[in-house]
Amino acid sequence: MEITFTINDFEGPLDLLLHLIKEKKMDLLNLKIEIIIDEYLKFIEEMEKMNLDIASSYLVMASELIEMKSRLLLPRQIEEEEEEIDPKEQLVNRLIEYQKYKDLTEEFKELESERKQIYTRLPENLKEYSNTDTVINNSDITLDDLLQAFQKFLERKKLEQPLHTKVTKKEMSVEERTISIRKILSTKKRVNFLELFDVLNKEYVVVTFLAILEMAKKNELKISQDKEYGDIICEVVHE
Repeated sequence: MEITFTINDFEGPLDLLLHLIKEKKMDLLNLKIEIIIDEYLKFIEEMEKMNLDIASSYLVMASELIEMKSRLLLPRQIEEEEEEIDPKEQLVNRLIEYQKYKDLTEEFKELESERKQIYTRLPENLKEYSNTDTVINNSDITLDDLLQAFQKFLERKKLEQPLHTKVTKKEMSVEERTISIRKILSTKKRVNFLELFDVLNKEYVVVTFLAILEMAKKNELKISQDKEYGDIICEVVHE
């Protein structure tokens, strides 16, 4: 059964041309332009016979194709051919660009269709579940106090950072960092909380912070603060 297309089935004159090229099983790079021009004009003529309103863009393309066909049929001087841009090449380039755009649009449509299969939950306010007043073992310091002190420390270090720095990566596990902190406390007994962050990269900072919390949880060290907004001190817990 033959499928009949109307002008409304296409998104524009280039879309119609691509359809006609596909229908004739032609390759864009080896396009027989005279055949495609005839097919396009024939299609437009049939649509007019059906009393369909044809957008001006289709008629503009029809006039361009008629001019192109006439130029292809007329003999031209070699000098003129060298100076003028080949109208066939121009049209092929336009069609190639449009095909890229069309392929990309189809890809976006597929991604949109896949995204519609995913349902996300609206964001919630999780503050009611948080408890920043949680007191760390053997300490009057809360987790929020530690985080605020450390945030100020990072801001200060950022301002002190030189314009040109060489970053070295120091990888370490929480267990390894715990051992190194134990060695520091065995020598100094008391140390400023912020002094334990001697390397400022994300991985090292995280393991150091977790190691301190884990040691406090196990009563290996005590975290204290002499006065409000004062230094936070980590000291070894005497059994």
